[in-house]
Amino acid sequence: MSTPMNLNPRLPLTLGLPLLVLLSACATVGAGSVNRDRLDYAEALTRSWKEQMLLNIVKLRYADTPVFLEVSSVISSYQLQSQLSLLGTLSYNLTPNLPDSLGRGVTMGATGTYTDRPTITYTPLQGDKFTRQLLRPIVPAAVLQLVQAGYPVDLIFQLAVRAINGIYNRSNRPMWSRDADPEFYQVLDALRRLQLSEAIGFRLEKRGPEEASLITFRGNKVTPAVEQDIRFVRTVLGLNPAARELNLTFGTVPRNDQELALLTRSMLEILLELGARIEVPATDVQDGSTFPVPPLRPESGPRDQPLVNIHAGAEPPVNAFATVRYNGHWFWIDNRDFRSKGIFSFLLLLTSLAETGVAPQTPVITVPAS
Repeated sequence: MSTPMNLNPRLPLTLGLPLLVLLSACATVGAGSVNRDRLDYAEALTRSWKEQMLLNIVKLRYADTPVFLEVSSVISSYQLQSQLSLLGTLSYNLTPNLPDSLGRGVTMGATGTYTDRPTITYTPLQGDKFTRQLLRPIVPAAVLQLVQAGYPVDLIFQLAVRAINGIYNRSNRPMWSRDADPEFYQVLDALRRLQLSEAIGFRLEKRGPEEASLITFRGNKVTPAVEQDIRFVRTVLGLNPAARELNLTFGTVPRNDQELALLTRSMLEILLELGARIEVPATDVQDGSTFPVPPLRPESGPRDQPLVNIHAGAEPPVNAFATVRYNGHWFWIDNRDFRSKGIFSFLLLLTSLAETGVAPQTPVITVPAS
């Protein structure tokens, strides 16, 4: 004789719940982490680059040694392990003359391990790569390519060019301090107007084994104002008034009247120029830690102002684009200073141009981040 067992209707649900947990634990975490990690690492690298660049500019202001560490690679690995155990017992009493009894028992156990182990590789900037990226002048063709891409020619030349056909830019460095030649800013203004009117162009031309850089002026269908700017640039720079194409070369003085000689700056020189106008505490000047900012002449114009305004103070700023602490003081770029932010961010592009053609070095320091 058999007696039906009246099992608790909640028992299947109790037994099935751990199975759902097990199935959810089997889902991969890799795909879901792509969007989160990509954005988080990109933001962290951007913030780190800004702070490292700002710190090195400040260190140069104090005659300290700049150090650059490049993030060569970021490897983020995940490991998810889960284990679920389920043990159940069921007994039924069939002894006569005893009340029916049903024994039920369920034992469950679960363990899980989640590991996030990113590995970040740093490469110090040194040796040949340090020389090429920081000490060698930027190639004039790279400077003109930025102009061709639409970046303001006056800003690029003021930042990255020391002289054009023997006409010198302003220098703020203590041992090289000098005002710009009167014609320099006038040439920049004229070139900017020509750029906006699409009257000046740039192209690369293959001449035997070498690649020549040519600058062209559009001579037809231009307004009288544009024609006047072209004539002014040719006259001041000593260029042939009939030449439609000019050869671009590196140097102080052109070899003939059909060359445009650009004496470009290196990245280190650019950083020194920007650092020379940093606002510093008066106590650091008084104790000899750094030099005072040379005062501007009364006849100085807007182009003689600092390209990037870097402030200093005893307390960290509230609204900053980039902030670093050095020598017991805080230095920062205000987030509301759009011009300073734009030029500072432009340094990253110039750094990339300076290292063009340099073969990557093998990693030197690898640090697993906990």
